[in-house]
Amino acid sequence: MKVQPCRVTLTNALEAALARLASPEFATLFFQFLRFGTVGALGFLVDTAVVYALRGAMGLYLAGLVSYIVAASVNWAVNRAWTFQGQGSAPAHRQWALFLFTNLGGFALNRGTYALLIYFVPLCAVYPVIAIAAGAVAGMLVNFHLSRTVAFR
Repeated sequence: MKVQPCRVTLTNALEAALARLASPEFATLFFQFLRFGTVGALGFLVDTAVVYALRGAMGLYLAGLVSYIVAASVNWAVNRAWTFQGQGSAPAHRQWALFLFTNLGGFALNRGTYALLIYFVPLCAVYPVIAIAAGAVAGMLVNFHLSRTVAFR
């Protein structure tokens, strides 16, 4: 008798439990949002590392702009491979450009929050990670909606 490997994962178990409590569409959306948030956490780490690496040479504002482009590119690649796997039909380079373009609303919220905090809150100028985190949260919902409905459609 051949033993089959167990393919039950925590994610599968949670999805099944949520599917019993809510519609399958809601469960799919919920877990897609969780994956998007996980990717966003990775982007936050990349964003923070780039700001800290470049702030001495470029200043906090230009370092923040460069870090956003780097982090958004990383987020696009991971979201393409994991969060929205199999969605969207545009070639990769067009989808990347569409992702960056459609997330300009989230960018405005993200970097607007970042810039305002750096300017008005001295603690954020000393510890930019606080402003980066606040900006990421401010832009997350807009970016998720636009990513899901435009970039990866």
